[in-house]
Amino acid sequence: MADQTRTLLRGRLLTFNACPGGADDTDAYTYLEDGALLLSGGTIEAYGDFSKISREVPDGVTVIDHRPHLILPGFIDTHIHFPQAQVIASWADQLLDWLNDYTFPAEQKFADKAHADRIAAHFYDALVAHGTTTAVAYCSSHPNSVDAYFEEAERRGMMMLGGKTMMDRNAPPALCDTAQSSYDDSKRLLAKWHGKGRAKYVIAPRFAITSTPEQLEAAGTLLREHPECHLQTHINENQNEIAFTRELYPDAAHYLGVYESFDLLGPRTLLGHCIHMTGHELHVMRETGSVAVFCPTSNLFLGSGLFDKSGLESAGIRTAIATDVGGGTNYSMLRTLDEGYKILQLQRQRMHPLTSFYWITLGNAQALSLADRIGTLDPGTDADLVVLDAGATPAKALRMETVTTLSEELFLLQTLGDDRCVVETYVAGAPQKCLLPTGAH
Repeated sequence: MADQTRTLLRGRLLTFNACPGGADDTDAYTYLEDGALLLSGGTIEAYGDFSKISREVPDGVTVIDHRPHLILPGFIDTHIHFPQAQVIASWADQLLDWLNDYTFPAEQKFADKAHADRIAAHFYDALVAHGTTTAVAYCSSHPNSVDAYFEEAERRGMMMLGGKTMMDRNAPPALCDTAQSSYDDSKRLLAKWHGKGRAKYVIAPRFAITSTPEQLEAAGTLLREHPECHLQTHINENQNEIAFTRELYPDAAHYLGVYESFDLLGPRTLLGHCIHMTGHELHVMRETGSVAVFCPTSNLFLGSGLFDKSGLESAGIRTAIATDVGGGTNYSMLRTLDEGYKILQLQRQRMHPLTSFYWITLGNAQALSLADRIGTLDPGTDADLVVLDAGATPAKALRMETVTTLSEELFLLQTLGDDRCVVETYVAGAPQKCLLPTGAH
C-alpha cells in the first residue's frame, strides 16, 4: 500500500555547512552523486546516500527520481519589492528619479486590494519559477498590500518575510502615512501575520529620506517591542540620496548614524545596498551585527556603484545577496549571482562558484538568522528545495559536454542560468506549479 505521507527524492545533492573557500574545502559542503531526501510533513526526515536511505524507508513510499539533475536548498532572496512587479525594466536616470517617475505611481495602485491580489499571484509565480522559496519583501504603504502578500504566501505554504512600507514625507500624498498611523498599522499587521503559519513580519521604514524623525522613532519603538522581528531599510545606495539624507538629518555623524540614533540597528536589521560606506559606519555595523545586503543588478541598472564584499566582510560585517526587483532586473538568483560575480571581478574579488551557491542558500539563511529552518538539507529543516538542470538549453548542453567538476557545473548555472534551468521547486515538500497561465490577467 502506498505511503501518502512520505516522498523520497533521488538525485545529486548539494548542501552547505559553512562558506567554502574553494572546491578543496570539503568540510564546508556535502555533495552526494546519488543522494536521497526523505520528505515527511513538510520537512526533511532523512538525508544521505540513496543506497542507504532507500533501504530504511517503508514499502510504498513514492520515489521521484530527479537524476541527473542537482538538488539544492531553495534559493533565498533577502531584498525585493512586491509592489514593483510592474516597474521592473523601466528606463530612468538614477535612484531618486526612478522612484518618482515609476515606483511611487505604481505603488499607489496597491490601495486597491483586488490589484494587490492580482499582482501577488504573478509575483509568487515568478519567485517559484526561478527557484526562490523564501524572500524578504517591502509591501506598499497600504495595509491591503501586506494582506495580499501574506495571503498568497499562506496559500502556497511559503516562508515569506515582509511588511508595510513606512513613509511619511517626500512622496506623493496618496502614499504617505504618518508616524502614528504607520506605527498603528504595522502593529496591527504584525499581530495578524507574524508567526501565522510560516509568515514573518518585517518592520520596514523605506529609508531616511521618506521618514521623519518621528516615524523612525516609531519604527524603533516597534523593534524594541518586537525584537523577534526583522527590520529592513536602505542605506548608502546613491550619492544624491546620501546628500539629501545629510540635509534632512544634519546632526547625524553619517547616514548610518541616523538609523543608529533611533535604535534601528541589530542582528535582524537588513540594510539594502551599503555601497558608499565610511569607516565609522563599518565599525557601527560590526558592533551591532547588522546585515549588508548586496543588490547587484539594481546597483548596475541605476548606476549606483560597486558593493565591496571583501571590505565589508574583512570588517566583520555579515552580508547577504538579493535581486531588489524592480530596480533589480531579474527575479533569478542565478542571474543575480552572475552580475554579482562581475561586480566583484571589477574589484579583483574573485568569487568561487561554491561560495556563490552557499550565499543564496545557507549564507542568506544565516544572514536572516533562519538557518535552523531553511537554507540546508539537514534533517528536521523545512523541505524547501530547487532542482536544477545545467544543460537546459542547447547552448548550455553544449557547454556541459566539457564540464568535468561540480564547480564547473555551478559556474555554468551561475553564468548562463535562469528559470529554464529550474526543473522543479518544492515548498514544504510539495512541488510548486505556477497558478496563472502565461499571459493571464
